[in-house]
Amino acid sequence: MLNRLRDAFASLNSHGVRYVVIGGTAAILHGVPRATFDLDLLMEATPENAGRLLEALIFANFATATLITPEELLAHEITVFKDRYRIDVQTATPGLRFSDAWEHRREIAFQGLLIPVLSKLDLIASKKASGRAIDLEDVRLLEGLE
Repeated sequence: MLNRLRDAFASLNSHGVRYVVIGGTAAILHGVPRATFDLDLLMEATPENAGRLLEALIFANFATATLITPEELLAHEITVFKDRYRIDVQTATPGLRFSDAWEHRREIAFQGLLIPVLSKLDLIASKKASGRAIDLEDVRLLEGLE
């Protein structure tokens, strides 16, 4: 799955989108051995950033991004873009504020790109706030990583 994401990350980065990778993909990038079938992003919820995010997705051939405006994106906690793979863009997520996530983020090298990823501590807090069984298992594994 991760190999299919390079073009989206490259486009998000080149368009100056302020985002952090959260969820299962963040857990994988921190070293948790698990599968995921989508990419979860937390974005800075401003009109300018929403516009850049939509432009980046369109550039990365996500046609579903043409069906929404920045204002519509910001009106929802989560928007799903499903073209070649699924990207869930969140403007808010339980247990986490974007400003804190951005300040604490880790930039992880992935296929020649630096990807802004939720810090391990913020990821653990976010997954605990979710309370789902899979997230609590990720917490157990994350806490076991050095």
